[in-house]
Amino acid sequence: MGEKVFGGPPTTLLGHHTDTVTMATRIVVQQPQAVTVAVQSNQWSTGICDCCEDMADCCFSFWCFPCFTCKVSKDHGECLCLPLLDYGCIPPVSLAMRVSVRQRYGITGSICNDCLYSTFCVPCSWCQISREMKIRQQPVIITSAALK
Repeated sequence: MGEKVFGGPPTTLLGHHTDTVTMATRIVVQQPQAVTVAVQSNQWSTGICDCCEDMADCCFSFWCFPCFTCKVSKDHGECLCLPLLDYGCIPPVSLAMRVSVRQRYGITGSICNDCLYSTFCVPCSWCQISREMKIRQQPVIITSAALK
């Protein structure tokens, strides 16, 4: 019958023996690899009063602070509505978010400072948290386009 089966052991089709033809092409492509450098420091990247470093967040927090805190909370991996529970003399959610960000990124500090910032500098504290998350989550990528 003269049929060819590609890529397999010899088989018999309806009593007729068929030949096996193996066709393989090996292509090796080596792409330049990117090197990722993570930002690692034990200090906050920006100060508590550096709100103007990120004007978009500064304006967002000024014009709609509850929406801003919900966005930052969601970006941190927490419940979107968690900041809406922030009430009282010492805002518990603001304090918890600040401590959580500090621990996640290994930032030195104290619960006393976190408590003070969360109580008396609430908008500035949330803006600092947002800036820190953006800086720490954005890797620096160095690529080499040299071909061999």
